[in-house]
Amino acid sequence: MSGFVEKPEPLQVPGLVHLHTGKVRDLYRNEAGDLVMVATDRISAYDWVLPSPIPDKGKVLTQLSLWWFDQLKDLIPNHVLSTELPEGAPADWAGRTLICKSLDMVPVEAVARGYLTGSGLVEYNASRTVCGLALPKGLEDGSELPAPIFTPATKAEVGEHDENVSYEEVARQVGAETATQLRQATLAVYSRARDIARERGIILADTKFEFGFDKDGTLILADEVLTPDSSRFWPADQWQPGRAQPSYDKQFVRDWLTSDASGWDRKSETPPPALPDEVVTATRAKYIEAYQLLTGTPWSL
Repeated sequence: MSGFVEKPEPLQVPGLVHLHTGKVRDLYRNEAGDLVMVATDRISAYDWVLPSPIPDKGKVLTQLSLWWFDQLKDLIPNHVLSTELPEGAPADWAGRTLICKSLDMVPVEAVARGYLTGSGLVEYNASRTVCGLALPKGLEDGSELPAPIFTPATKAEVGEHDENVSYEEVARQVGAETATQLRQATLAVYSRARDIARERGIILADTKFEFGFDKDGTLILADEVLTPDSSRFWPADQWQPGRAQPSYDKQFVRDWLTSDASGWDRKSETPPPALPDEVVTATRAKYIEAYQLLTGTPWSL
């Protein structure tokens, strides 16, 4: 069983009710009934939330999500109501806090893939399918797919794996109409984001979205969107199918944890150790580099 190395005690803020502590975000409800979402500097790998935070990570995720929401607003509405700090909130919540609509969330990770890697590659190598979708012969790690595909997953608790499922299973769980809306919205948002990223020299290999319905029954894009935590971003000028691709994410963390230097056995139930300063520094730099390349603006928070 994985999870938190040491689950943090939720911060109590006057006027806010703590709802949930996730891998990265803490969720509260304010007196108006809106959600208050705070992105922390926590980082997870191999289903563990690690003891070492990555400075500014929560701010990068929040500010990058806001930038993407703005790029996508003509395609689909999002859940953001305000970026103002709630009264009484600690100063270090600035830049990492969103006031959001309370939604009826769809219990599905809406995943779009334009390239073959990760769990999709594992399934393809076993059956030449991904989430039940047949793919051409001869694809390898990093291959571009003939067209983007919708490959949903069930949402797991902290410390558990999301599980890839077929479109038919999603339709069975949430209804055919909602499944159709999810697939259409996921592929439309992915395609827009892929093109924007490509203009900036970045390949958006795959990404996951979360959606919910508001009180009027409108499908809303929620949570974070198109960040290094929810997406695979690759430098386009280094793309080379047939191998693992360099990426703008927490690969430094994964590589160190699985190296001899960490002394950690991933297959054991022993929590992973703290990260060395150089791994923390390199990981922070990758998150900021992704933000700057995508938005075209320097990191200043």
